[in-house]
Amino acid sequence: MSELLAGEPARVTRIGRQPATTHADISHTGLRLFIDRGFDRVTVDDIAAACGIGRRTFFRYFPSKNDLPWGQFDEMLAGMREHLASLPRSLPLRDALRIAIVVFNHIPDNELQYHRERMTLLLTVPSLVAHSTIRYASWRQVIADFVAERLGVSASGLVPQTIAFVCLGVSIAAYEQWLAHDDASLSDLLDQGFLAARDLMLLDEPGRT
Repeated sequence: MSELLAGEPARVTRIGRQPATTHADISHTGLRLFIDRGFDRVTVDDIAAACGIGRRTFFRYFPSKNDLPWGQFDEMLAGMREHLASLPRSLPLRDALRIAIVVFNHIPDNELQYHRERMTLLLTVPSLVAHSTIRYASWRQVIADFVAERLGVSASGLVPQTIAFVCLGVSIAAYEQWLAHDDASLSDLLDQGFLAARDLMLLDEPGRT
């Protein structure tokens, strides 16, 4: 990466506008460019120029252009892992997963439009769909680790991995419905999806009848 940054162009700023200096600012600007011009037509230099920053600053926030639509995904995953760990063990496994995933996908009202744009890109742009496999694997591993700990089995085993894939499938289906219907509630769709799939996760946990 350092080799790529060696030829960083001079910083470009716009009169009357402060340079973007937060993760959210850069993310929002990049998303608008992607939607307006098309993801493949926008370069890192375009985003940096629109934000009034240099390439080096852009790469402090995002490893690549493909990572920008994911926002602060790693931090969010860490938060979901902590949330799962904090839930009472008396809560059935399937309910713990449903609650944690609904919370993970809760979006503040002022971010809803940006999130719609983000998910539209992630689910429709071929290069981003391919890149998503890495992110999805990290997301599924958080689920598999939690399931494995609850069941006392290996996280790489069939049951934890199957449940992780089920959870991902429910989440993607909910997002597709949300994007297709402007008046839909993402939280409600996720909740309904997990209730529809509950029979797939009626597992006997140790000490539970």
